[in-house]
Amino acid sequence: MREAIEAWVRENLPENSRDADAAWYATLGRRGYTVPHWPPEHGGLGYTEQQAAVVRSVLAAHGAGLPDHYFVPLMLIGPAIMAWGTAEQQQRYLPGIVAGADMWCQLFSEPGAGSDLASLATRAVPEGLSWRINGQKVWSSFASESRYGMLLARTDPDQPKNAGITCFLVDMAAPGVTVRPLRQLTGDEHFCEVFLEDLVLGPETVLGEVDDGWRVAMSTLNAERSGLSETSSASGVPLAPVLDLARRTGGWDDPVVRDRLVDLYAVEHALALTNLRSLAESRTPAGSPTGSITKLVLSELSQNIAELGFELAGAEAAYWDGPMPPETHNLLDSRRFTIAGGTSEVQRNIVGERVLGLEREIDPGRGKPWRELRRS
Repeated sequence: MREAIEAWVRENLPENSRDADAAWYATLGRRGYTVPHWPPEHGGLGYTEQQAAVVRSVLAAHGAGLPDHYFVPLMLIGPAIMAWGTAEQQQRYLPGIVAGADMWCQLFSEPGAGSDLASLATRAVPEGLSWRINGQKVWSSFASESRYGMLLARTDPDQPKNAGITCFLVDMAAPGVTVRPLRQLTGDEHFCEVFLEDLVLGPETVLGEVDDGWRVAMSTLNAERSGLSETSSASGVPLAPVLDLARRTGGWDDPVVRDRLVDLYAVEHALALTNLRSLAESRTPAGSPTGSITKLVLSELSQNIAELGFELAGAEAAYWDGPMPPETHNLLDSRRFTIAGGTSEVQRNIVGERVLGLEREIDPGRGKPWRELRRS
């Protein structure tokens, strides 16, 4: 199988193709290689996760895959639309995802509802068959580049906080949507805040059932955590460049540094084997809380790798005249890994309660109507 995929890529990859080449993405989409794990009726090949992983690895080896941030529409939004969407929604939105033509973002977190997402306060008020929406979202990755967004809004404040929430599909160019990028420590601006002011959405934009958006959200969040557990530049810091740096700088000769590298190497490979075992056993981490385990491990592993890489780079990483050194960028950027997709504290609660079956954390607001809860 790998040989056949390799041969097709070598034959079809344009000589001057870049990762941002829309024509190449369209070619991949027609072949089914952007979403090989999707069913054929939605543009995929019906591959198992193991087979799809082979496709992704071959494309990555040739620098021929979609940019890592397309993980949002490919791995999160698309499957949610397949699972919860109407036939009309699937026909409208899935082809653009398959072709790599439409970027998407999640409009979930808010200034007062991050780790406790169920406390979200963005309101959707019915107006006839439509909804008028007002609120603010934050940390919406790539919202400034997105054509569409998946939005959570509260439609019934008299229900408990995990209920009365509805999921909407939003055109990011619609009147009432304002996107403002947020500059990060690295100088990048892929996090954004989004303001929703009298945004009117029709009934055709509701994904799933009204007041049942929490279940839709959980399916995408579990998929996000599982996806973030894969060792890639989208989700983590690989160890290989740090190993090379240790050899070049002489750090490998220091027994303390060498022990740290060996520890990181062991964890990285254990994580990779855990992901492979999940695929081989045909588990469905996207629909279960087990993705929290590997997401937790990778996010903290990535920070440890980044810190050691920065130390090995020495003074050149602490002070520079020109582009930011990669070791510095990795160090600063890695701080987000234990926050994005759910903080490490939240992941530990999920693992304890939903994987180990421990007693749930006390929540004095559980079962009370949302409008009666105290909010920051």
